[in-house]
Amino acid sequence: MNKFDKNYVIATMENILNIASPTGYTNNVVKALETIVDDLGYPHKRDMKGNLIVTIDGHDNNYTKALSAHVDTLGLMVRSINSDGTLNFTVLGGPILNTYDGEYCSVITRDGKSYRGTVLSKSPSVHVYEDANSRKRDANNMYIRIDENVSTKDAVLDLGIGNGDIIAIDPKVEVNPSGFIKSRFLDDKISVALVLGVLKYLKDENIKPAFKTKVLFSTYEEVGHGMAHLPADVKELLSVDMGSMGLDLECTEYDVSICAKDSSGPYDYNMVSDLVNMAKANKLNYVVDIYPMYGSDTSAALRGGNDIKGALIGPGVHASHGMERCHIDGVLNTMKLISEYLSK
Repeated sequence: MNKFDKNYVIATMENILNIASPTGYTNNVVKALETIVDDLGYPHKRDMKGNLIVTIDGHDNNYTKALSAHVDTLGLMVRSINSDGTLNFTVLGGPILNTYDGEYCSVITRDGKSYRGTVLSKSPSVHVYEDANSRKRDANNMYIRIDENVSTKDAVLDLGIGNGDIIAIDPKVEVNPSGFIKSRFLDDKISVALVLGVLKYLKDENIKPAFKTKVLFSTYEEVGHGMAHLPADVKELLSVDMGSMGLDLECTEYDVSICAKDSSGPYDYNMVSDLVNMAKANKLNYVVDIYPMYGSDTSAALRGGNDIKGALIGPGVHASHGMERCHIDGVLNTMKLISEYLSK
């Protein structure tokens, strides 16, 4: 493997995972990325949607490649306040709500206050409710219990909590000596961290990409329009997002997954073929898979009418949109493939 700084990637990942950034509430994490990118010495700017765009000079600046990874995560939003002081919610993105039952969270108000709480079923006790185990876990059958002395709607309003406030679920980050990384929202903050790790590698080794490169950290991927609009000079886009696992998919947590097709259709045939050949030539652990229920920033860019070719890769992540897990080997394989892609 290249001289990638694994410790840097892990530390960066832990940093950004612990910054709440449900889709639509990403300013704080983008600020953190701006500091990281400043430390690496690359120029950057934000577009009107809040996407962070980093520019790296290449040996040939007449052609522009782009990488994309998204900083927005799944989450919840206050839908309404109940008369007993609990909160109804609506989802941000597509979480598996069964896995949210009993999870701790923070309710973030418009004026910057944060209150702790818990996501619960409306039948939260086996000693009281016969359907405690069987009741459906969805937005109509769950609520937020706030850790404040409130028992009325007015008392909640007095805290400053209102409809439309963000509810951020605790990520529960854990890095194990065996190389496994467990956390919510590895989709896609592990990819953000590994892309930054590649940028650090290029800087440390004084390597220029073959072509001008724009690294796009997008803020609305989880709701489908993350990179719908690209910088005008981008000719091809490689999205770096989690590799799906399960059913008949071949991906494991040790692999870099190359997606040939997802729910938006097939990716560029030649670009996918080039990625496969690079993976083979460098003896990477890789797979080619079809993602049955998946869309990416590249999907959004193509639907947005951008004249590009595009592809999608990423480290294998188990139990996506639930309690996710990946492995450092899959991360390193993905970093190697990205560095090869940028060198061609």
